Amino acid sequence: MRHVVFVLMSTSGSLPLQPYEFVDAMAQLPAAISLVTLRDELDDVVTTASSLVSVSLQPALISICTDQASYFNEALAQSPEWAVTVLSATQRHLAGRCSAPGRPSARLLLAEEPHHRGAHSAALIVEQGVVALECRTIQRIQAGDHYVVIAEVITVDYINPAQEPLIRLRRTYRGAIKA
Repeated sequence: MRHVVFVLMSTSGSLPLQPYEFVDAMAQLPAAISLVTLRDELDDVVTTASSLVSVSLQPALISICTDQASYFNEALAQSPEWAVTVLSATQRHLAGRCSAPGRPSARLLLAEEPHHRGAHSAALIVEQGVVALECRTIQRIQAGDHYVVIAEVITVDYINPAQEPLIRLRRTYRGAIKA
């Protein structure tokens, strides 16, 4: 297996790159906001993600990134099937609620939101988003302080093209960016 190593330089040209510089640089990239949910042995678990990426068409693969120190990452390692919902611009409140430290169960966080259980993953799937997928983890790759999780898409639960996606850009949630 080949590994590519990137050396990040500070904007001043000196090493090492300061963490705030990297965070500031990445904040310039627009990202669709998703909720990733799973059902583990104890409860329903949720996290907010801005890293959902299409990886392959044949087979249908996506990837997400999870903080290796998070409870969600630990639960995901034990629960191979899960769901991801791309939030609509009207669901901004869910992005913050489901990313708060020490948050309660996904069941409690989503109790008053329209949702259902995925037929394959048994994970909670938030309704009225842009798209929802059920997935099965096929590979986890440790990358710095995160894991890159590659998953096969088992099914597309729904597609809702009438909804505008929730985007995070420059540390602010907003609706889709208009051209």
